Amino acid sequence: MNILLIEDDKRISDFVIKGLEENGFSVTLAVTGEIAREMISENEWDIILMDIMLPGIDGIQLTKLIRFKKNHTPILVLSALDDADDKVSALDSGADDYLVKPFHFKELISRINALTRRTKFNYKEKEQVYVCHNLTVNLDEHSVFQEEQPIDLSPREYKLLLFLLENKNKVVSRTQLLNAVWGINYDNNTNVVDVYISYLRNKIDENQHKFIHTIKGTGYMLKE
Repeated sequence: MNILLIEDDKRISDFVIKGLEENGFSVTLAVTGEIAREMISENEWDIILMDIMLPGIDGIQLTKLIRFKKNHTPILVLSALDDADDKVSALDSGADDYLVKPFHFKELISRINALTRRTKFNYKEKEQVYVCHNLTVNLDEHSVFQEEQPIDLSPREYKLLLFLLENKNKVVSRTQLLNAVWGINYDNNTNVVDVYISYLRNKIDENQHKFIHTIKGTGYMLKE
């Protein structure tokens, strides 16, 4: 198990790293939020152990950034702040658990194991395949099937379908689609979104079932 520890207090980080390594874990230390941000973007971690009071980007800001990027790596906050408001703030920002310093090391190990089991079940298995009605998208294979028949999509059509599936049963605006599929610097006055929606409809919509619905004046919605 690869663990990222974000802690600027050397005394605490030495203690945590020593204990975790003795229990067979692999631990990498980041002493600031900025360093941790780069490590998180460049590597995959089984769990992140994070202090709140960090130099530069603090733990709350970093947690929000991680979740904004749709990174579901479990985050266990290790903090000396034991006020209820501090715990609520951390959990509301996207942390999965909160352990107050000082703590018993056996409890830390127990929480690490519980969080990694839960996250593996909740996210990693489910995110490999999207299913909507008779449409199946396998993320690992980048394949799309409808009634077990392969659907040939261009890379842009595939990316558009994926974003609609990620926001299934939600209205998404043309601007959201443009930013997600074509990039934020693309010309906002273009009708490329509508054109590709039409392409996608021609390939996946059926006489008895319409996947993509136009929400007048707002955008589009992919419905179950």
